[in-house]
Amino acid sequence: EEETGNKVEVRYGDSGELAMLINEEGEKTPADVFLSKTPGSIGVLEQNEHLTELSEEVLKLTPSTVQDVEGLWVGISGRQRVLVYNSELVGEEELPETIYDLTEPEWKGKVGIAPNNGSFRDFVTAMRSSVGEEQTAEWLNAMAENEPLTYPGNSPIVDAVGIGEIEVGLVNHYYNFRELSENPEHKGLNYQFPADDPGSFLMVSAAAKLKASDNQEAADELIAWLLGEDAQRYFADETFEYPLAIGIEPAANVPEAIFSDVSDIDYQALGDGLAKTEQMISEAGLRE
Repeated sequence: EEETGNKVEVRYGDSGELAMLINEEGEKTPADVFLSKTPGSIGVLEQNEHLTELSEEVLKLTPSTVQDVEGLWVGISGRQRVLVYNSELVGEEELPETIYDLTEPEWKGKVGIAPNNGSFRDFVTAMRSSVGEEQTAEWLNAMAENEPLTYPGNSPIVDAVGIGEIEVGLVNHYYNFRELSENPEHKGLNYQFPADDPGSFLMVSAAAKLKASDNQEAADELIAWLLGEDAQRYFADETFEYPLAIGIEPAANVPEAIFSDVSDIDYQALGDGLAKTEQMISEAGLRE
């Protein structure tokens, strides 16, 4: 508001619930811009044709690898999946080369996951989109057979790794950096899987413009501001997420994100496939 003169009215809530609300409101929605923490929620609106193309001025602010191929959404920050490991219990030479290696006998009972958490659900849904249903189901079943320890979220996994309760855990990258900023003695370090590995998936927080909006120009200005220096440095330095605007570096000590192009991921399938993902996780026996 201070920088653009545009008054901003915000409705906060769960990304999925807000997406469904906008979907129900249709052309009568009062929303101009939708900011989503998870890609699946963007998929719901894209699938139902509620989005419209962003301006060229907005799209040129990020690499094409983190925006929709049709210009319907753009990533404003990113969270990469990584393996957090206890540096006193696991040597670098022992780390798995791929996420599939975690199903090997040497990792039995040593891996922490959060199967009820939204980030794990999004990761599995993206895995389905990238490698297919069959391969994803095989990995889930193999993981379950390897007896991972389950936790309610990413932070408890990071804590458990730090105290040696488990050796490694699958989390979003920024949780371990937050812990290190508060506790320099924390023993956890992040390991990035190769860029083409499903374990390195980059989940974007995305911004999109509603087709029904009467404030198209102001909507573009808001999204452009979120990709500006002040907002991007907030994402980088305060939340330890990856800033996605061109020319903005991650926070100190946070390595560059190495990931595959996410622009052609079928976000519509992500939006429509969350129920199927929940079913697959449950059928694999990863939930009590």
